[in-house]
Amino acid sequence: MPVKSPVRLGLNIDHVATLRNARGGARPDPIEAARVAVKAGADGITAHLREDRRHIRDEDIRRIKAEIAAPLNLEMAATEEMTGIALVTKPHACCIVPERREELTTEGGLDAAGGEDHLLPIVKRLVDDGIRVSLFIDPEPRQIEAAARMGAPVVELHTGQYCEAWLARDEATARAELDRLAKAATLAASAGLEVHAGHGLDFETAKHLAAFPEIRELNIGHVIIGEAIFIGLSEAIWRMRAAIAKGASKRPDDNASAQQQQQQQQ
Repeated sequence: MPVKSPVRLGLNIDHVATLRNARGGARPDPIEAARVAVKAGADGITAHLREDRRHIRDEDIRRIKAEIAAPLNLEMAATEEMTGIALVTKPHACCIVPERREELTTEGGLDAAGGEDHLLPIVKRLVDDGIRVSLFIDPEPRQIEAAARMGAPVVELHTGQYCEAWLARDEATARAELDRLAKAATLAASAGLEVHAGHGLDFETAKHLAAFPEIRELNIGHVIIGEAIFIGLSEAIWRMRAAIAKGASKRPDDNASAQQQQQQQQ
C-alpha cells in the first residue's frame, strides 16, 4: 500500500517519453508509466509539453487526460500556442516554466517579476478557465511577491541549486540553499499561495523538503525513472513516498505551533 503523507507526489513522465523517442517508436509508453505510477501511489502526473516536442507530444497529453484518472499538471512555456493547448486540454493544473531550446533541462526559475506584463494575461486566462496555475520560480521574495500580485494560486520553488550542492557534498552551500527555500516557503504561504517544490530532487533531498510545513506537493521525475531501471517503477514510487512521509513526520505539530505563537503574543 502507498505510504500516507500530507505531501502529494507528482511524477514527471518526461523521461519515459525521452527514452521512447530515442528509438522513434511507441515504447516505453509514458501513459502506461503514468498508469503504473498512480496505482503505486503517485498523486498526480506532470508532463512538460515543450515547444520543440523533444519528449512529451501533443498526443501524450490528450491520452493522459483521456486515460488517467489522476490530476494532470501540464508544464508549459508562457506562449500563445501553449496557452491555447491548455485551454483546449483543460488539465487540472498548469505550471508555467522558463524554456530555452538549447537547454538539456530547465535551468532556473521563471522571472515572474521581470515578465509580469507578459505573464499576467496568460495567468488570468488560465485561472478564469478553472485551471490551477503554478509559477515555477526561484526561492526569491521578489518572485513570490510577483506571483501573488498576478493571482497565481500556486508557486513551485526551484530546488535545483540546493540539490546540486547536496550532490556535490558542499554542506555550507546546501545549508544556505535549504534555508533560502525554507524562508521562501514561509513567505509564499503567508501570501496565501500554495507551495510546491521540484527539480533535481532525490530520496534524501525530497525528505528534507517534505519536512517544511508549508510544502504541499513535490514534483519529481528523473531520479524515480532512473531508479526504476534497477528496481521497477512501482518500487521506486513506494520508496519515494516513504522518504516523503519520513520527512513530513518531522514537521512541527500544528497545535503546538499555534500555542507557542499565542504565548509569544501574550
